[in-house]
Amino acid sequence: MKILVLNCGSSSIKYQLIDMDAQANATVMAKGLLERIGLEMGEFTHKYNGEKHYEQLPIPTHTDGIKIVLNALTDPKMGVIKDLNEISAVGNRVAHGGELFAGSCLVTDEVIEKIKSLTDLAPLHTPGNLAGVYAMREVLPNVKQTVVFDTAFHQTLPPKAYLYGLPYEYYKKYGIRRYGFHGTSHKFVAEKAAKMIGKDWKDLKIISCHLGSGASICAIDHGKSVDTSMGMTPLEGLVMGSRPGDVDPGALTYLIEKEGMNWKEVSTMLNKKCGLVGISGGRQDMRDIRAGRDEGDERCTYAFDMFAYRVKKYIGAYMAAMNGCDILLMTGGIGENAWFMRHPILENMEFLGIKVDMSLNDGMMGEDRIISTPDSKVTTIVVTTDEEYVIASDTYRLVQ
Repeated sequence: MKILVLNCGSSSIKYQLIDMDAQANATVMAKGLLERIGLEMGEFTHKYNGEKHYEQLPIPTHTDGIKIVLNALTDPKMGVIKDLNEISAVGNRVAHGGELFAGSCLVTDEVIEKIKSLTDLAPLHTPGNLAGVYAMREVLPNVKQTVVFDTAFHQTLPPKAYLYGLPYEYYKKYGIRRYGFHGTSHKFVAEKAAKMIGKDWKDLKIISCHLGSGASICAIDHGKSVDTSMGMTPLEGLVMGSRPGDVDPGALTYLIEKEGMNWKEVSTMLNKKCGLVGISGGRQDMRDIRAGRDEGDERCTYAFDMFAYRVKKYIGAYMAAMNGCDILLMTGGIGENAWFMRHPILENMEFLGIKVDMSLNDGMMGEDRIISTPDSKVTTIVVTTDEEYVIASDTYRLVQ
């Protein structure tokens, strides 16, 4: 079954065409990215059969973007299918499912209305997510679609973990609580890591560190998410590429008073100007920040050390919350590749039963590998994630 996986943002579309069989074997036939949708000139990257196509062209709307994708998939030169009828289903990533969705589901008019009702919880993500659904309905109206939610895996959080210390009436009235994100990734890598040591993830306590430009940590107790670092929005928790992570709300009210900022300006700052970018002075890629630190740049040093410190602190907190840990895993763009960041995160953790063989860690990028020592009480593993596979797998299951 050929499944088109879509991850639509406010001005971008990531896609993969995946051929999946009943044994859950998946082959990526093509993948790509459209950026700068709605601006004067967009960018289109399409990868197929080991080749790469790139061009700049206007992409006025998401529907136009979807048409570009479908044309590329059937193009005589760079296409991988002969006819659009070969696409059996479309799986859509949706950032926020609130308390309404505890799992993936087929797209219906009712489902769309429910997602729309949650727009206020993820105003930067939900419109783009739905734009992809609408575009596919317009271009391929007879193809079944599914929605897979970043938040669904975390619906098992207990009230002590998801409630904030705000007046309870605001939770009941507006749904203000911790929802968490990266759920598809956390679930996938936790199961994968357990298989790597020959065990069932539902028999283990696992701490999953999804570290990238967006970063979160999840405490998984016997197959259930029991706590996670991102909150009602993806702003809470770790220091991230352009998001601040945990910050005193009083600092924001103070800043609003001193700078005369309105809430729209504050939101832009929190989402785009904070985190590694804000601390380092414009650098977001961890490789660039490391280079700046090595050159003696003070602000890059602060950014590097802050990132490592926050991750280490959350690991300790979740070990306390679960009364132990069997597997500690690193995933995401930084977790999988930035061995130079894994090193300071994982060193000096012997007191918690975490002993890492740095000769296995240092220099290792993009591999699935156990990096803890044989006598470590906690098995530490680098695990490559594949959120698109999870979306395709859920879609395959739902359309059968």
